[in-house]
Amino acid sequence: MAQEAVNPEEQVVLGEEIDHVRLITLNRPRQLNVISSKVVSLLADFLEKWEKDDNTKLILIKGAGRAFSAGGDLRMFYDGRTSEDSCLEVVYRMYWLCHHIHTYKKTQVALVHGISMGGGASLMVPMKFSVVTEKTVFSTPEASIGFHTDCGFSYMLSRLPGHLGEFLALTGARLNGKELVAAGMATHFVPLEKLPELEKRLISLNSGDENAVKSVIEEFSVDVQLDEGSVLNKLSVIDECFCKDTVVDIIKSFELESSKEGNEWTGAVLKGLKRSSPTGLKITLRSIREGRKQTLADCMKKEFRLTMNILRTTISADVYEGIRALTIDKDNAPKWDPPTFDEVDDSKVDLVFQPFKDNLELQVSENEKHRWNGKYEHSAYAALNATEMAKTNLFSEL
Repeated sequence: MAQEAVNPEEQVVLGEEIDHVRLITLNRPRQLNVISSKVVSLLADFLEKWEKDDNTKLILIKGAGRAFSAGGDLRMFYDGRTSEDSCLEVVYRMYWLCHHIHTYKKTQVALVHGISMGGGASLMVPMKFSVVTEKTVFSTPEASIGFHTDCGFSYMLSRLPGHLGEFLALTGARLNGKELVAAGMATHFVPLEKLPELEKRLISLNSGDENAVKSVIEEFSVDVQLDEGSVLNKLSVIDECFCKDTVVDIIKSFELESSKEGNEWTGAVLKGLKRSSPTGLKITLRSIREGRKQTLADCMKKEFRLTMNILRTTISADVYEGIRALTIDKDNAPKWDPPTFDEVDDSKVDLVFQPFKDNLELQVSENEKHRWNGKYEHSAYAALNATEMAKTNLFSEL
C-alpha cells in the first residue's frame, strides 16, 4: 500500500465522545486536511463503531484550521506510480467508506468552512445536514488532471438540475457557500462567526432527533441570495451547451455562446476546458451520464474500476502528468498523451469502464443486515500479493 508522509505521532483524525454526541475533527490543517490512507481507516473505524453503539445519537464532523478537506492526497498517488497497485487498498477503503457515509443510520452534521474539494466534499454533501459559510469553497477538479469525478460524485452531480452536474464535473468550477445551498448540495448557510456557537449548541442538544437538530441549525442559519454574477444564474447557457453528446460538441457550443453579449464569463471556463486532459474529460462525461441511471452502489463500483484503471495507466498516464504539473513541479504545463480529443479512442475508453470479475469488484452490500461486510481485509484483493495481481485477469467475460 502506498505510504503517505504522515508523522506516526500525529493524530490525523480526532474522535471525541461527548455523552450522546460524537465529534470528528479532520486534523491535518497544514495539509488542508487531505485524505490519506490513515484518515480513511480511522473514519471507517469511528463510523462503524458509532453506528452500532446505541449510546451514539449525533455525529458532527469538521476540519481543523482553514479548510474542511482538500480531498485525496495526490502526492501519495504520484509516489506510488511505479509500484504495482500501490494505492489499491486506500482506494478500495475510501469508496467503501463513501458508500457507508451515504447510507449511514445516525444523524450526521458537517460543519464546513474553507476548502471542500473532491474526496473532501464527499464528507459533506451526503450528510443529513451540511452547514456552509461565506468561506466555503467547493470544487470537483479531478477531470482537469486526467482523473475522473469520484467518491460518489458521479451519483451526486448527475442528480443536480439540468446539466449543472456535467458543467461542475468537466470544468471544476468553484461554488461558494450560498451557491451550494441554492444547488442543493448543502442544507444551511451559517455565517462563519456563528459556527463555533452552533457547534456548542448541537453538542448541548445531545440528541440525534432530526427535527430538533434542524431547529437548532435554523436558529443560526440565514437565507441565501445569489450574487448577480453567480454561475447558477447562467443555467440556461450551461444547459444549452452541456447537454451535447460529446466533450468536443460541448466546447464548440460553449465557444458559440462566448461570442454573445453578456457571456464574457465563459472565457475562463473555455480556457480551463481546453487545458484539461482530453482523456480525463471523456471518461468523466461518460461517468456522469451513466450515473443518472445507476444506483449509488453501481456508481461506487464503477468509480472504483475507473480509478484503478486510470492509476494502472490502462489507456493513458495523464493522471500522473497532471499531478506532476499541478503539485510536484508546479509548472502548470502538462503534456497530455494523447493530446487531442480525436486521438482518444472511444474503444479504449470502453476498457476503463469494463466490469471486473465479481469477486474483484468493490464489495458493498445493500442488505441492511450485512451492510458492514465487504471490508478490504475480507476482499479477494487482500489475499493476493502484487505478483499474483499482475497475473490475474481482472475483467469479467463479456
